[in-house]
Amino acid sequence: MSDFLLHAPAGANKKPKRVGRGSSSGLGTTAGKGNKGQQSRSGKAVPYVGFEGGQMPLYRRIAHRGFSNYPFKKEYAIVNVSDLEVKFNAGETVDAASLKAKGLVKSSRKLVKILGDGELTKSLTVDVDKVSASAKAKIEKAGGSVKVAEETK
Repeated sequence: MSDFLLHAPAGANKKPKRVGRGSSSGLGTTAGKGNKGQQSRSGKAVPYVGFEGGQMPLYRRIAHRGFSNYPFKKEYAIVNVSDLEVKFNAGETVDAASLKAKGLVKSSRKLVKILGDGELTKSLTVDVDKVSASAKAKIEKAGGSVKVAEETK
């Protein structure tokens, strides 16, 4: 007969918290809400997301008008002179397609800029979108030539 008496396992049923029932209960006086302030009051509700306690909220303090250059920004794939030294042979042409073929840039459609980190001993013909002044000097010193698609002003 006792096989059919079902009961919950130990610890499954807890007694409800009874707040505000005296200091000996552990949740007396402030009833676990801390001391004073908006959060301790009855009917507490922060009015909305972004509410700063009556201070002018951030989304109203900053301007939401004006121009952003973000859609028009140009991002360049960076290649160093030291990379050209390792991957290219003397007399080769360095352009977006050859850089893609050698695995130095991910896409041949992206703009390419050559920077002057490292040394160059081979004569190369460089035809990219931008070249730094130090890279141009190193390429020309090694007997190569530089053709830049965009002239910076």
